[in-house]
This record gives sequence, C-alpha cells and structure tokens, in this order.
Amino acid sequence: MKGEVVVEECFCFEEETQLTVLKTSLFFAGDGFSVYDAKGDVLFRVDSYGPETRHKDELVLMNAAGKCLLTVRRKRPSLHQRWEGFLGERCDGMKPIFSVKRSSIIGRSSVTVELYGNPGEEYQIEGSFPQRCCRFYNTTSPNESKEPVAEIRRKVDASTHVVLGKDVFSLCVKPGFDSAFAMGLVLVLDQIDGEYADDGDVADPTSPEPDDVPSS
Repeated sequence: MKGEVVVEECFCFEEETQLTVLKTSLFFAGDGFSVYDAKGDVLFRVDSYGPETRHKDELVLMNAAGKCLLTVRRKRPSLHQRWEGFLGERCDGMKPIFSVKRSSIIGRSSVTVELYGNPGEEYQIEGSFPQRCCRFYNTTSPNESKEPVAEIRRKVDASTHVVLGKDVFSLCVKPGFDSAFAMGLVLVLDQIDGEYADDGDVADPTSPEPDDVPSS
C-alpha cells in the first residue's frame, strides 16, 4: 500500500500497527485521550479535555513530548457537523488540510473525509463508533474499490480474553497510513458521538451490538 503522509512521516509505519486508545473522564480539566503503542509507550495524547475547554469546538493532538501535531475544529454553522483539521497549532488565517462531515444530516450515518493536500483523495468511515466497531476506507484507490486503511475495535484482554469497556479500545492502522491522521479522525468521531448523546439521539438499530466484536 502506498503511504499517505498527512501529519508526519514518522507516524506512517511499515507494518500494520495496533494502538491502544484510552479515553479518560470528561469531568476534570486535563483529561482526554492517551494513545499507546505495542510496547506500552505513549505515542499521542490529548489534554485539557475537561468542562472548561470541551465546548470550544477545538481539540489538539500532541505527541508524547507535548508537541502539537494536529488541531481539529468544528466549522460553524454546518448542518453536516463539519470539522476541519489543521497541521500543528491552528492560528487565524491558516488553511485546513482536511475536512470531516457526516454523509447525511438525518440520523447516524457514515462519515466522509476529504483530504485537501491531495485533490480527489477521500475516505469513508463506516460502522458504529459508539460501539467501537468501525472501519476507515480509502474510496479513491486505483482499483476503484474501498481499501481499508484503519479500524476501531473493542479491546480484548490478552490474558483473560475478556472484552474491555468502551473507554479503552484498539486503533488498528494499515501499513503506510498516517496514524496521527487516524487519531485526529478518532477525535472528530468522539465529538460527533458526544453531540448525539447530548441530544438524546437513539442509536441506529442496525449498528452492531456491544458483544458483536472481533475476538482478537
């Protein structure tokens, strides 16, 4: 698979990589996400995700050292819950490098991602993020078929084979796909899901049930 560098080349791994994403409580400032590699080392983090900042429609993805890698920001007004991604720390006048929007304004739907740096490059996210069961597809692959580039799965404890809670899940990234870009999309999915919860939206009955998850 041809690599797609969106954020930084160092986050495009040669082999398929499984990251562990830990979502912490939203009730205290400084909470957010921590993302670990296979060795258990922190790869990415999102801080200041508490009540003082979570309604500002802007989240920052950092590396383990605290360097700002990517900023995602909701674009208002927008019927499709459109979000935009900016390289590094966003500032006024900066142009986004990608946009994310729901495919439909009615009910839960798939999510479309347009990459501005490579005209015509689009991705589709299908499945149920609330159930931690969805896939990211490149819809502009040369063979005109949807090519899977990343997947969100429920995390299974290796020793007990027990499915863990939804606050910890796996982000599986295919070779060459930018894992920082993938994690930026996870932040957007989480925000869209949070807005549904705030509105009391009922999940799509066709979505997978909580126990309908991969065994590995």
